[in-house]
Amino acid sequence: MDGSWMHKSRLSKDYALGVENFISFGFSNTKDASIRCPCLKRGNCEKQSRTTIRDHLYVNGIDESYKIWFWHGEQLPESSLYEESSKFDTHMYEENDVGSINEMIEVAHEEYSKDPNEFEKLLNDAKKPLYEGCKTFTKLSTLVKLYNLKVRYGWGDISFSELLKTLKEIFPTSNEIPTSMYEAKKTLGALGMSYEKIHACPNDCCLYRKEHANATECPECGESRWKYANNANGGKKQIPRKVVWYFPPITRFKRLFRSIDNAKNLIWRSNERVIDGKLRHPADSPAWKLIDLKWPDFGSEPRNIRLALSADGINPHGEMSSKYSCWPVVIVIYNLPPWLCMKRKFMMLSMLISGPR
Repeated sequence: MDGSWMHKSRLSKDYALGVENFISFGFSNTKDASIRCPCLKRGNCEKQSRTTIRDHLYVNGIDESYKIWFWHGEQLPESSLYEESSKFDTHMYEENDVGSINEMIEVAHEEYSKDPNEFEKLLNDAKKPLYEGCKTFTKLSTLVKLYNLKVRYGWGDISFSELLKTLKEIFPTSNEIPTSMYEAKKTLGALGMSYEKIHACPNDCCLYRKEHANATECPECGESRWKYANNANGGKKQIPRKVVWYFPPITRFKRLFRSIDNAKNLIWRSNERVIDGKLRHPADSPAWKLIDLKWPDFGSEPRNIRLALSADGINPHGEMSSKYSCWPVVIVIYNLPPWLCMKRKFMMLSMLISGPR
C-alpha cells in the first residue's frame, strides 16, 4: 500500500485522501465495528470506531513507522527484516504442520527403552501401510493427521469415533484405521500425546498428588476433595470438585530438539541475535538479563528453555452454556526468534483447569 501520505502535512489534500483510503482498507478486512487505531498516542494498541480513528489521525497524527499495515490486513512481504536475518525458511512452520513422525518415534524410543515390545509395536505402526498398496500413508501417519484435525477443529470423542468407523468402511477391507477413539488413544499415548487428570482443591490450595494423592480434604483450608451424587444403585458416588488436565511438555521439547532446524532456532538468541541496544527479543529485556545474573549456570547454557505461561478463562461451549468454564494454560517458548515464538506449532497447551477460577 502507498503510505507516502503519512509523511505529508495533516492539512494537505494528500493526507486527507490517505486517511480515508486507510480507514476504508482497514474496515474492508474485518467484520468488526472497530479496528486498531494507528495514531501516535494509541499505536495500534486500542480498537476504535471509524469516526474516532479519523479524528485521532488528524489530531494526533499517524505513527509514521507503521509502514506495513499488517494490523489492518496488509500481507507482510516475503522478505522481511526478520526473515533476512534468519537462515531458515519460515514456510516450515505453517499452522497445520503436524510434525515429523520420525522425530516422534525417536523420542518414543527413549521413553520405551525398558519396554521394547511396546516400542516395536509402535515402530511397526509407523511402517505399516494404511492399506495394501498404499504408498502415501502409514497407519501411524494417518492417525496423527486425523488427530491433528480433531484438535484443530474441536471434534468431540464421539464424533471422532464415528468418523473413524466411517473411514474404516470406506477404505479397502484390509485397512489399519482404528474403529474408536479408545484404540486411537492407545497408539497416540505411546507418542507422548498423553495427559494426566489431577484432582485439585476448589480453593486452589493444593493438588492431590505425591504426598497428598490419597487425601480426602485439603491440608490447607480443610475443604473436601469430593462432592457426592446419586448413582444408579441408589447410593452415592464421589466426584472430584476440581480437576486439572495436565499435558506433559517434556516429550514435546525433546521432539523440537530432534529437528535440526528447530534445534538451531532454539539457540538463535545466542548465535544470531542482533545486539544493538534495542529491544528486539525477550533476551534484550532487563528481566532476562537479571535471570542470567542470578543463575549464571542456567543462563550460560543456550539450550536451556525459557518459557512464558499464558492463561485466560473461556467458556468452551460459547453461548450455549454459561454454567461451565475452564482455564487453558499455554506455554510459549521464548528461546525462538520473534517471528516464530507465537506460531501455533510452538504454543503448547500444558494444563486445562476446570471451573470459573
